[in-house]
Amino acid sequence: MAKSAIIHARTEIELKKEVETIFATLGLSTTAALNLFFHQVKIRRGLPFSVEIPNEETLKAFSDSDAGIGHVESKSAKDMFRKLGI
Repeated sequence: MAKSAIIHARTEIELKKEVETIFATLGLSTTAALNLFFHQVKIRRGLPFSVEIPNEETLKAFSDSDAGIGHVESKSAKDMFRKLGI
């Protein structure tokens, strides 16, 4: 099928650079990635990932993390699990 539709969109410069680097690593152009996304939306009849509003517990975890609350420094995974009591 011929491609003739054009999409104009604006996004943050740094976000675009980071995402295009990821696409390149995957061997995709931005156009190919957008077409892949569009095909997945069509197949699934919705977004191909979950989009949810975070609940209060998740929002508190984000806030605590931003504030450094619960921060644990470890030398290894084993040390981290020991400190976390896991």
